[in-house]
Amino acid sequence: MKENYDLTIDFDYDDEPYDSKPYDLATFARKHGLNIRAAELLLFAKGPSRAACDAAARAFLAAVAAQAMRQSAR
Repeated sequence: MKENYDLTIDFDYDDEPYDSKPYDLATFARKHGLNIRAAELLLFAKGPSRAACDAAARAFLAAVAAQAMRQSAR
């Protein structure tokens, strides 16, 4: 019995890396728990970079939480 340990991976070099493909608006909004308008503004401001959009969403949500804490302290 001959075993096949072929480790060939099909890879298309013409495909863009996953991180360079822009987010779909609904996917981005759902991932970060944003409404559509907030997601739209963040995607417009940060362009197609998924990493930049994810960082912007985290910063935006942190700022919203900090503002809510300031409001509740009054």
